[in-house]
Amino acid sequence: MRKETNSKRSPRRSSASSVSDPGGSDGASLGERLLDSIKELHAHLRGEIKLSETVYHVPPDTDVRALRQSLRLSQSEFAALFGFSVRTLQDWEQGRRRPETPIRAYLAVIQRDPEAVIKALRAA
Repeated sequence: MRKETNSKRSPRRSSASSVSDPGGSDGASLGERLLDSIKELHAHLRGEIKLSETVYHVPPDTDVRALRQSLRLSQSEFAALFGFSVRTLQDWEQGRRRPETPIRAYLAVIQRDPEAVIKALRAA
């Protein structure tokens, strides 16, 4: 998966601090931060500022059989491990159906780091 970011940034404070510090690092209340966000949105809609944007590209095609085989899993093992029905997996592998965009994104994550996916699913 490829990620592109727009290099033009808004004069906005980093949102990372609001994630790690729900109260905000500058002491602003949640209400104040929400109002600031609304003002920023209005400025963007008026064309006064350009907000940053992230775009993710999902692979157009996924060779599900090759992915499954690279993990040395049977169809039933792969389906059970990652939450697919065996029938759906067979349809993808035999070309009767094509995984939808969100599923191709999920398959890309499985291909990139299957252990992380397995760990996350087991923790759920």
